[in-house]
Amino acid sequence: MCKDYVYDKDIEQIAKEEQGEALKLQASTSTEVSHQQCSVPGLGEKFPTWETTKPELELLGHNPRRRRITSSFTIGLRGLINLGNTCFMNCIVQALTHTPILRDFFLSDRHRCEMPSPELCLVCEMSSLFRELYSGNPSPHVPYKLLHLVWIHARHLAGYRQQDAHEFLIAALDVLHRHCKGDDVGKAANNPNHCNCIIDQIFTGGLQSDVTCQACHGVSTTIDPCWDISLDLPGSCTSFWPMSPGRESSVNGESHIPGITTLTDCLRRFTRPEHLGSSAKIKCGSCQSYQESTKQLTMNKLPVVACFHFKRFEHSAKQRRKITTYISFPLELDMTPFMASSKESRINGQLQLPTNSGNNENKYSLFAVVNHQGTLESGHYTSFIRHHKDQWFKCDDAVITKASIKDVLDSEGYLLFYHKQVLEHESEKVKEMNTQAY
Repeated sequence: MCKDYVYDKDIEQIAKEEQGEALKLQASTSTEVSHQQCSVPGLGEKFPTWETTKPELELLGHNPRRRRITSSFTIGLRGLINLGNTCFMNCIVQALTHTPILRDFFLSDRHRCEMPSPELCLVCEMSSLFRELYSGNPSPHVPYKLLHLVWIHARHLAGYRQQDAHEFLIAALDVLHRHCKGDDVGKAANNPNHCNCIIDQIFTGGLQSDVTCQACHGVSTTIDPCWDISLDLPGSCTSFWPMSPGRESSVNGESHIPGITTLTDCLRRFTRPEHLGSSAKIKCGSCQSYQESTKQLTMNKLPVVACFHFKRFEHSAKQRRKITTYISFPLELDMTPFMASSKESRINGQLQLPTNSGNNENKYSLFAVVNHQGTLESGHYTSFIRHHKDQWFKCDDAVITKASIKDVLDSEGYLLFYHKQVLEHESEKVKEMNTQAY
């Protein structure tokens, strides 16, 4: 009469027993599935991880825009309470929780904790934080447990002093990387030292250093992993490489305005050949003697998320100051000219425009910007985050307000977060997941 459901305790018990027998049968008949099974906390059920098939990959490629989101969509927009000079933490948390592929990882319950004390696992806390921020609750969240874990695992950040947001980002990624052991689905067979955790999959790139002997022109190459790229600014103690006089640049859609330095200018300086001088001679493997040399940095492997850090805080023997030089940065960035494979297109250190403009594999979209207002002694961090498509919001601790693209691009900029527009599925080596849908 009331159209309510009626539950029978005996039938419920029988169902649970049958379910348990089915799981035992599944585990005994398929070792592969048993190895990949994951537990769902609180339910006691198990399910195999989803391995995409070729037809599924083709469907994903033909249907990249899988979500329909209205302009009034606010899930994921939630402020964070400042717990006492913790704006440096709040702005990084907002950037990380709006990283598309990282968000999808945590919201799909992919983390499997293997720490002896799960309450000390930073990845578990990040999983909880993602659930809180995407719960739809409009009231600001209090990230007290996250702060406590940061103090435990990164003691140099403990206390209520103002900290550097960039330093917190690197420390957080390092701790998350160390606590992601249970999520490493398998190390590469030919490289036992290779880490496949979600942090390395998203943030780790390969920075190539080529040292060229000036005597025999032999090249020594090393490739180091990196989570970010720190860029010098004009006005710092280090000499800045200026744009050529009268030269106009249209790289990455940036039209060069005299007196305005662009992100592309900073990357050009970062990847230019540098003469090491007679006071820094290096022993050449071919000459078997110490020779003068040049050094050049380029990107050997691009990360899914590229983070650029402007060196605004200068600490030298003479002074400590903040560099407030405005740096123009684009909404879309093409990293092709700064790849090791593009070195041949450079002439005397000058950047040549890429000939293959239709190649999207090295193109990025801006999705978060961290800013610092104030001085070295007293300042405040805020962030701009792209919620979806062209919807931008300013996160100022507990207060979140709508922002325009102009607000974002006119901001000073301290940390810039770019996400690859096209991802590559490692198992099939096909590029078809377009993240512009987010």
